[in-house]
Amino acid sequence: MSRITDNRLCSTLPAVNSTCSHVKSRNGADIMLKETMDASIIFRLIVFFLLLNPISSECFPGCSCGTDRYGRSLTCMEAPLSGIPEDIPGDLTKIRIEKSLLSELPKAAFSHVKLLKHLWLNFNDIAIINIKSLEGLGNLTELRLQGNKLRSVPWTAFEETPNLKILDLKHNRIDALPEHALKFLPGLTYLDLSSNQLSVISKDVFLNWPLYHTENQHERPIASNVVLALHDNPWLCDCRLGGFIEFIKSLSPPFILMNSYLTCSSPEFKAGKFFHEVDLMTCVKPEVSSPDTNITAPLGRNITLTCFATARPEPAVRWIYGLKILRGFREIQSRVDEDTIKSQLIIPSLHLADRGLYTCTANNFIGNSSISVLLDVKSPEGSVSHSPGFPAAIAEENVYIDIRIAKQTVYGITIEWHAVTDNPAETWFTIHFGRYDTPKKEQIYIGPGINTYSVTDLLPATKYEICVTLKNQAPRNGQCIVFVTGSDFNEMQQREKLIHIIIIVLAMVLAVPAGMYACTTDAKFNCFERCTEMWRNRRQSERSHTSDERQGTFDSLQAASDEGLCKESSKERKARRRSAEKIQKLKNERRPTAELY
Repeated sequence: MSRITDNRLCSTLPAVNSTCSHVKSRNGADIMLKETMDASIIFRLIVFFLLLNPISSECFPGCSCGTDRYGRSLTCMEAPLSGIPEDIPGDLTKIRIEKSLLSELPKAAFSHVKLLKHLWLNFNDIAIINIKSLEGLGNLTELRLQGNKLRSVPWTAFEETPNLKILDLKHNRIDALPEHALKFLPGLTYLDLSSNQLSVISKDVFLNWPLYHTENQHERPIASNVVLALHDNPWLCDCRLGGFIEFIKSLSPPFILMNSYLTCSSPEFKAGKFFHEVDLMTCVKPEVSSPDTNITAPLGRNITLTCFATARPEPAVRWIYGLKILRGFREIQSRVDEDTIKSQLIIPSLHLADRGLYTCTANNFIGNSSISVLLDVKSPEGSVSHSPGFPAAIAEENVYIDIRIAKQTVYGITIEWHAVTDNPAETWFTIHFGRYDTPKKEQIYIGPGINTYSVTDLLPATKYEICVTLKNQAPRNGQCIVFVTGSDFNEMQQREKLIHIIIIVLAMVLAVPAGMYACTTDAKFNCFERCTEMWRNRRQSERSHTSDERQGTFDSLQAASDEGLCKESSKERKARRRSAEKIQKLKNERRPTAELY
């Protein structure tokens, strides 16, 4: 046997070690020692190569299973996965699925992988985490979810992972942390929430953290440092963040910030400042003021109303006025100082309809406040056009306005009016609406080109009046409609409120139950004559009846409708009569009299 052959046998067949030693002894002691050392070095190189390059095989499309220093592992990189594979081997200790377009973590996704310690799900599209997704992962020590689309995290899910030490959530879209977010993470040594959308955090998030509580109470020293990564978030440095900033300033080992230079992103006057450069005061509710709360200006002039709102945090300021929906004016806001906002309402070319009450309102999460500015307008002759709240009103041109009810709904009515004016494009109207017995009605200003208005959310068993006038005129005869809502006594039997419409026609009162007005208005004039005649007959018959019989406008009209104003079935007639009787009974209980007039 040659020396080469002896060397190959010795390196490849360790079992014939005694033979090799015998051969080498014949070739000299120096040769035997050299070959023994070469075999040992080759064996160590093979073991080291296997550790660096674990033996793996494809176990899913685009995935590989193998063994490395963590143990058995599954690696899926850019794999075409529609979800978490169901047949993942149960002996894995590490799973890495990245760039595979996963959209959610379903319930008990890895519950059968009891030995799992490392779970990497970076750079997917995960937006939803089921609250039971970590079920059965009591041995999990590392969870990485970097670069996904998470807006929130079900923090109670970590109750299933008491041994978790590393939680990586950077580069997501998380915008809030509840106060007990860290309650079930007592063993963390690394928490990364950087590059999210966090703007305001309560200090209680960390004060309620068992790990921080333990260290603060000196109950048991923490074995290693705890690293927190909170940078690159759009921090809103107002009074709401004050407690958190004080917490950050007070941190000391074993709690360490990965980047201690946390930066404010807003408000604008604090953007770019570091936390240690700002001092935040406590939050307060708004206080609103105005330099002038009673303004009189001539017709056609440009006017600016001003208010100041002081609050912490910065309040939302807005103006409220009657014409806002129809004729919105420009609002300008500017900052006076760190806590004060100046708001201006610009009214160009004053109209008579612009008179009225303008309210500046400011609110934040603490509360709200407001102030009203009364604006009046001088007419060209120098007289004052009094607005609501003033004692008088000037006379305008005498224009006839035809008003009627165009529609009835479950919750209210819609009126429609027509008026002939010299300049329709500049004609403004005023709606006067309120309870019939209220002397001061709510006024709503309606701009040119609009001839309908809806009233909703009416109270049951209530008498209302609605009028339409020209500009600032007071209501006159023929410009008003009075109506009474019925009692909503049984929603299961009668699902809509019964609205009785009372219309002023030729100095008589005509009461029409809900569903009847369309019939009377759409009928020909001969129908109106029949209605009038039946009403008169009914009134005459009432005078001959005894005092204990039914009385009142509604009962009379009910009988008139039964006599054929609008034909209906006997079944509908009986049901309607029962409804009217119940309404009458409820009215008698609520009022001392049944008569409305």
